[in-house]
Amino acid sequence: MFAAFPLLALPVLIYNLVTFATGAGSLQAASQLQGRVFAIPMASGGMWDVTLGDLLIAVSLVILFIELLKSTTSRKIAIINHALSLVLFVVCLIEFLLLPGFATSIFFLITVMVLLDVLAGFIVTIIAARRDIGLMGPDAEA
Repeated sequence: MFAAFPLLALPVLIYNLVTFATGAGSLQAASQLQGRVFAIPMASGGMWDVTLGDLLIAVSLVILFIELLKSTTSRKIAIINHALSLVLFVVCLIEFLLLPGFATSIFFLITVMVLLDVLAGFIVTIIAARRDIGLMGPDAEA
């Protein structure tokens, strides 16, 4: 049953927790995510400031990669995963459009990742189904 759970819900949940803990109606969520977590000295002599938002985007990208790998399976549970991912996208879109604390570039990028997961899941499933039908051929018995 865990395979049906869209993993991109985790970064969305983390963003929701940060936003609602600081107040969804304020811009404190954006400033909370822009705060520096640590800095890495670079070979050029500059410092790379890593923020909580940067880490959330990086983790989301890794999770998106895992979700894309999960979408290549043709089990029935993958269809449930695609449907739940679509519901997650609708929730993200509503939050982005209607709640002031979610109108940030960080949440927009997470929403785009969820959309890509939805699109990739359905496209991969359609291509796999078309290939299965093509392998059966017109003379094959079902």
